[in-house]
Amino acid sequence: MKQGLSLRVSQHLALTPQLQQSIRLLQLSTLELSQEVEQMLDENPFLERTAEEAAREEFGVDTADAPPPRDDDFSPGPAAASSDSTLSTTEAEAPVVDATEATPDWEGDGTVDMAPDDSEWGGDAPPRANNLGDDERADATELARSQESLQSHLHRQALSLRLNESDQAALRFLIESLNEDGYLEESLPALASGLAGDDNDEFDGLVHHFQVALGLLQSLEPVGVGARDLGECLAIQLRALARANESAEEAQVRKTAIAICKQPMELLARRDFKRLATLTRSNEEEVRSALQLIATLEPKPGRRFVDVERNVVIPDVIVTRVGTGTNVKFRVMLNPDVMPRLRVHDIYAGALKQHKGEGSQALSQRLQEARWFIKNIQQRFDTILRVSNAIVDRQKSFFVHGELAMRPLVLREIADELGLHESTISRVTTAKYMATPYGTVELKYFFGSALGTETGGNASSTAVRALIKQFVGSESIKKPLSDSQISEMLKEQGIECARRTVAKYREALRIAPANLRKAL
Repeated sequence: MKQGLSLRVSQHLALTPQLQQSIRLLQLSTLELSQEVEQMLDENPFLERTAEEAAREEFGVDTADAPPPRDDDFSPGPAAASSDSTLSTTEAEAPVVDATEATPDWEGDGTVDMAPDDSEWGGDAPPRANNLGDDERADATELARSQESLQSHLHRQALSLRLNESDQAALRFLIESLNEDGYLEESLPALASGLAGDDNDEFDGLVHHFQVALGLLQSLEPVGVGARDLGECLAIQLRALARANESAEEAQVRKTAIAICKQPMELLARRDFKRLATLTRSNEEEVRSALQLIATLEPKPGRRFVDVERNVVIPDVIVTRVGTGTNVKFRVMLNPDVMPRLRVHDIYAGALKQHKGEGSQALSQRLQEARWFIKNIQQRFDTILRVSNAIVDRQKSFFVHGELAMRPLVLREIADELGLHESTISRVTTAKYMATPYGTVELKYFFGSALGTETGGNASSTAVRALIKQFVGSESIKKPLSDSQISEMLKEQGIECARRTVAKYREALRIAPANLRKAL
């Protein structure tokens, strides 16, 4: 075998660390980005956070004599004007999307130039009108965190009970064994066997204490807590409804309702009046009245104690209406509350430039990482704003008339308009939210498939779901619409939608079938 040398020219794509970080930051949600920023601030000494003009005052710079912003300071696009090289949008300088005329809001290749002297990035949003003082403003996240848990609420009530040490310990153990809905999922023997092991005498004693503690637990607020299943939970609430001045008719209805709760829940879900009347030895009229009473009960007693922090959604983009009538326009701007204000530490960066010695290469790499991180965050918000402007421009009818006027839109349309890849648009629209005149929605909400119409056009699946919701909301409660009837009504509107598609959209909207929507 003869050996030799050969020269070959080839091209290949490589993801640099900076590009990998940019892609990762783009797909992070607001909460995840905040955690990433905190981690980077802890790990990189060259990165610091700026708040208002505190950084300038710290270095002895008079803000009154501060130089005006330079042209090379970062600006995340024409829709986000900057003040003193900050990534914040003022209401007066934000662009306006005309609701009657579509005009492009972005020009350029989407790149962001970094200020050569690591200028401060961050800044102050204009003060928003608020009648509350600084001390009276409450943060929604802090309010959610301060909510009392179900276990804490029950423990506080248990303190008022005069119990011996054993019963008190048993009650405390049962409270801690409840799930978030307030149910006791494990049986009392199973809980006792986990503590007693193979000791039969101790097992019997624990079961006895647990039975006493269970009766005490089910007498606490909220009513229905400590139940082993849904039927027991509803029955506890029905017994608590007993009143001294209760009429004979009301007592009979409540008694029938308790008897229904002892039957299989499938019969209650199907509203099988005849079968329930036979099992409870009552007539159908009493069963109907009992089901009406059951419908007023709470199937999950611990619902209001569930931590609501996960439901707090902070919008990344804010859309406001400007003008009235035919001159309605919409202003798109980034939410300044979610944008971290970061800068390279001037003292550390200056010291590194003056003193080149042992370990300077590693420190220079950390300095470059800080610059990359700032630039990638700038580019992240810039991309979000560009995509949001394009969405508002395409879905102007939604912002004027609501979800019934939503147009079909796919990721490729926005990608082609902005010169980006579909995967980039997908990352931008995932876990990013927009505050609109009709509520806060995820950016993915504006994208939907198209359904054919009789005129040859297309209708958005979002608009079709809104129509289905409207049809169901206005139906007769005694004769609800079936999926076939809804399909025919959509055809009357000129929208071709099969019955199976209607059923799929109805289930996505969490609307029950016609037989379950029928009025009692």
